[in-house]
Amino acid sequence: MRPSGLATPRELVHYLNQYVVGQENAKKVLSVAVFNHYNRVHANLRAMYYDDPPHLSRADFTDNPSNKSASYEEPAAGVFRSHMPMPPFEKSNVLVLGPTGSGKTLLAKTLASVLDVPFSVSDATTFTQAGYVGDDVDMCVQRLLQAANYDPYKANMGIIYIDEVDKIARKSTGPESTRDVGGEGVQQALLRMMEGSIVNVPAKGPSMPPPTGVTRSGRGQAVPAPVQWPDSYAVDTSNILFILSGAFVGLENIIRKRMAKGSIGFTANLSSEEAPSPPGGLPFFARSSNGNVLSQVEPSDLVKFGFIPEFVSRVPSITTLSPLSPSDLRKVLTEVKGSLISQYTALFGYSGIEIRFTSGAIDQICRKAAARGGGARGLRGIMETLLLDPMYEAPGSGIKHILIHEAVVLEDAPPQYWGAGKAEASKFWSAWSAEEQRYTGDLA
Repeated sequence: MRPSGLATPRELVHYLNQYVVGQENAKKVLSVAVFNHYNRVHANLRAMYYDDPPHLSRADFTDNPSNKSASYEEPAAGVFRSHMPMPPFEKSNVLVLGPTGSGKTLLAKTLASVLDVPFSVSDATTFTQAGYVGDDVDMCVQRLLQAANYDPYKANMGIIYIDEVDKIARKSTGPESTRDVGGEGVQQALLRMMEGSIVNVPAKGPSMPPPTGVTRSGRGQAVPAPVQWPDSYAVDTSNILFILSGAFVGLENIIRKRMAKGSIGFTANLSSEEAPSPPGGLPFFARSSNGNVLSQVEPSDLVKFGFIPEFVSRVPSITTLSPLSPSDLRKVLTEVKGSLISQYTALFGYSGIEIRFTSGAIDQICRKAAARGGGARGLRGIMETLLLDPMYEAPGSGIKHILIHEAVVLEDAPPQYWGAGKAEASKFWSAWSAEEQRYTGDLA
C-alpha cells in the first residue's frame, strides 16, 4: 500500500519538468529511486513495528504439531499470506553521469525542494581519508542530521547527494610512494556507509534550547537541574539513499576504446586516441557529435576510470545526462521557472528599468553558448558579458527602457536606450516590433 501523500514517479517527473530541461531518462531514474525509497522505508518500518514478532509468528504456530487438534484442517493457500513478514527491501543507490552544465546539481536541488525527508548535499572534492586535512566522509551524514534538526530517527530515512564524485577516482594505477588519501581512501571509507552501518556523529549542540528542570537542594532552595545532552548521535545508514553525480571527464575516451575493440574490418579503430577538442571550445566541456557516448557506460569502464569494483557495485542504478542542444538552451533561457531572462528582467525591474530581448538575440545567445560549451552555466557567462554595460550605465540614470537585439549579441552594435515618458516608450516598442518583423522575415 502506498503511503498517503507520496507523489508518484510520474508526478515527480512533471514537477522536475518545470525547472529542468530535457534529460527525460535521468528524471525517470531519479523519480523511481525516490519513490521506491519512500516505499522501502515505509515497508521496513511497518515490518519492524507492526508485523508479528518472529518468535510468535502465525506460521510457526500452525506448523507446531502439538497445536493441531484432530479436527484441524490445513488452511487454504493464501489465507495467511497477508500476515507473512515482508522481506526487507534493499536500497538501490544512484549514479548520475553528465557533462558540466547539463543539470545534475539542479535535479538534486529541485528534488530536495519537493521531498519531505531530510536531504543533504555534499561535495566530494573536500573529502579525505580520516586523519588527514579535509572533511571526513562522515561529514555528509552530519549534514543530513542537521537537515533533520538533529533527529536521528528522521535522518535514518533521508537522502544524501554527493556531487563531483568523479574527483575521488584513483589517481594512479601503479605503485605510489604516497598514499592516495583523496581518492581510493575516500572510496574505501564510503563503502560501509553506502552499504549500511552505524555512523556516530559528534553533537554540535542542540537546535532547540535545553529544557529547564527544577530540583531541591539540601536547604530547600530551588536550583536548575543539570541537563545532559548526548555527546554523539548514532545514525543508521541502512535506509539512507545515496545519489552520486559527476562530470567524469575522460570517461568517454575509455568507452570509445572499449567499443572500438569490438569492431571488425579495415575501418576498425583499434587504438583510438583521445578526440581533439573543437576549435574555439574548452577540452573539458563534453560535446558529442555522434550521440551521448556516456549512455554506453558499463561498470568495467568506471573501474578503468579509477573506481574500485566494490564501490561500483554499490551503485546499481546508473543514468546519464546528455549535453544541452541549442533548443534546450533556449528553454533554459526563456521557458523554465526561474529562467535567466526572467531573472535579469526582474533585476533591472528593481531599478525601474524595462529590458527586452528580441528573438534574434535569444537565438544568437543560444548558438554562442552551444559553441562555447558548459551547458546552462555557459549561458550565464554570456549574459553577464552581454549586459555588463547596461547594468553599469542604466541604474541611477534617466534610462527606463533597454533593447537587446541580434547585432548587440554579435558585438556589431551597442544596446539601445530610451528614457521615461510615453513617447520614449512608444519608440522602444516600435523598435522591438521592427526587429521582430525583420528577424521573422529573414527566417522565412
